[in-house]
Amino acid sequence: MLSMLTQERHANDLSRGHRFFLLVLVSIGSSIIYTPVYLQYVFEDPLGKALIASGGATTDNVTTVMGTLLSAYAITALVCYLPSGIVADIVRVRTLSWVGFGLTALLTFWYAMFPSLFTIRLLFVAMGISTILIWWGIRYKLVRLVSEEDGYSRNIGLSYAFYGLAGLILGFFNSWLVTHLASQGDIIPMRVLLFILGGIIMFLAVLSFLFIPKFAGEIGSSEGGFEVKQLGQVLINPVVWLAAATLFFVYFFYTGVNQTTGYMKDVMFLAPAVVTMVATVRTYGVSLLSAPIFGGVAEKVGSPSRVIACGSIIAGLLFGVFVFLPSGANPFVTAALVIVLAFMANGVFGIVSSQLTEGKINPAVFGTASGLLSVIGFLPDTFSYTWFGSIRDAAGDDKAGAFRQIFMILGGTAILAALCAIALLLVVRARAKKTEQN
Repeated sequence: MLSMLTQERHANDLSRGHRFFLLVLVSIGSSIIYTPVYLQYVFEDPLGKALIASGGATTDNVTTVMGTLLSAYAITALVCYLPSGIVADIVRVRTLSWVGFGLTALLTFWYAMFPSLFTIRLLFVAMGISTILIWWGIRYKLVRLVSEEDGYSRNIGLSYAFYGLAGLILGFFNSWLVTHLASQGDIIPMRVLLFILGGIIMFLAVLSFLFIPKFAGEIGSSEGGFEVKQLGQVLINPVVWLAAATLFFVYFFYTGVNQTTGYMKDVMFLAPAVVTMVATVRTYGVSLLSAPIFGGVAEKVGSPSRVIACGSIIAGLLFGVFVFLPSGANPFVTAALVIVLAFMANGVFGIVSSQLTEGKINPAVFGTASGLLSVIGFLPDTFSYTWFGSIRDAAGDDKAGAFRQIFMILGGTAILAALCAIALLLVVRARAKKTEQN
């Protein structure tokens, strides 16, 4: 154990079981570490009641208050994405992992006490730093470090499967816990849940400290510090920019699939229980299969970009089906189409980062490249929901027309994602051909 903490190791020096354990650790961690921030998405009513009971909000402004908390986190995250990649190339993965988990756990414990609203806002900013600036950069880098170059696509697919499994199990447990404690008052359900989440995240910090080794070659320069030329290598590399553009459009339609919830409810008039079930499977269950399948196919084909292009085109066609699907369509057909669309979107999203490996990005600058990828790729979070909301509000009673417009936008975005993936594939092939000639 002591040698693991002090000596540098290559991936091949670790047992297969150890590498698999690290893959699972970073995968489930990437699901759990963000749960405290995004509780509103699942527990809007219980969290709102807790904020009101603690004096942080009123019945008139509770929705706005929760929105400002997420805005504080989102803005912090956007600022931190690129620096997080640079930090990941300066500091050991092991250090960033246990510090990121540990700090987030402490902030979650503080959040569970429901202090003043001003303090909670500061906590959300601090969690933006702990989960993004400190932890986010290692999300893909650790998977890369425990993978052979030709096995990254498979492992990142498996990683998203474990991500989905953790989210599914934790989601069911959280729902049971909050329901079970509902009679204990307005604050107790959320307080207990946050304390449990904080405990789980702290346990992940301990596991990170004990089991993540010092990897040989994980630091960018021979002196162990970041060099400006590393950022330059990333910025002038067309593979990084094309991968970022691909992620931008993929993430746009991947998150846009959530619009099918309102579509099923307001246009197809499916029963609330059916909508909830389909949405749960779409959000958590689908990734258990789609990510590893897409990762395996990408590994077998030898080109993640080819799989991304094909998957995005199919997703674009499925969005087109929703544009012309009559409101009286069979509910089972509608539900099946939603699940298939989610399968394609989740699968494509799960392997986008593999393009960095396909483009031969050096592991020493992989964190920096991932940071730039995140800054550009996750930009849709800053405007897509507002845009789609304005379309739906402006349409008034013509809800079907609003969703047709939204699905046309998403379909076009999917085609643009395919074009970016094809462009990256052409760049990689041109480089390979040039290398052979030399």
